[in-house]
Amino acid sequence: MTKLKIAYSPCPNDTFVFDAWAHGRVADAPRLDVTFADIDVTNGWAEGGTDDHDVLKVSYAVLPWILDEYALLPCGGALGRGCGPLVLTREPGSGADLAGKTVAVPSERSTAYLLFRLWAAESVPGGVGNVVVMPFHEIMPAVRDGRVDAGLVIHEARFTYKGYGLHCLADMGEHWESTTGLPIPLGAIVARRSLGAETLERLAEAARTSVRMAWDDPEASRPYVLEHAQEMDPKVADQHIGLYVNEFTADLGEHGYAAVRGLLTRAAAEGLVPPLAPDALSFP
Repeated sequence: MTKLKIAYSPCPNDTFVFDAWAHGRVADAPRLDVTFADIDVTNGWAEGGTDDHDVLKVSYAVLPWILDEYALLPCGGALGRGCGPLVLTREPGSGADLAGKTVAVPSERSTAYLLFRLWAAESVPGGVGNVVVMPFHEIMPAVRDGRVDAGLVIHEARFTYKGYGLHCLADMGEHWESTTGLPIPLGAIVARRSLGAETLERLAEAARTSVRMAWDDPEASRPYVLEHAQEMDPKVADQHIGLYVNEFTADLGEHGYAAVRGLLTRAAAEGLVPPLAPDALSFP
């Protein structure tokens, strides 16, 4: 079989999950041709429908626009607890302080943005003012320097924002978990339905095996993780992996699927995404 084209981020959780598979250590798995891209880029590729990648890491938020063409794999992605996006400001405050203010976000197609909008609908009287999209690594400096009033941050920013002198105004994941009791859905792995059921099953099994191999021998993935971690402190990379790679990465399971349906159902009710068809999340 020719190599399957896959695109995922250079973030430590993705390189940790896919290391064994990408380097041919998963027996009988399809070979991979890997492209690294920020998740906002892969979201655009999937939604545009013109990309030629077979497998993509995307935000759960983009699923309602792409599930006709792509199937959600039941593994390989990022869900969890205590790992949600944060709203950061220069000074301590409350949600009411964001009324009419400018907030930087990493993408308007991200799960982080959906969680933020659901939180703001309850916590920011009258709503925020302007929403500005910028690369996630630029958000904390923009808040620190006063170019925006607040920033919605993801990934390792949970561990580093205090170094910018910033304060956590609200934790989107904490709000989600307290109101739903469900884990936080963040990033999904999708594959083209045109690959066929047999290949989709093989992909899912390869992803499960790859993450389990990474857990069994974490040191094996370390060179790949640090090579692509964009000068991240190795300790932060380890924290990142510990937070975003968990039992839901190996298998979404009942609670994982409930979280995805819950997020997209609530977002559809707010007019943020199109409604899902009843069998849209079925696999394969």
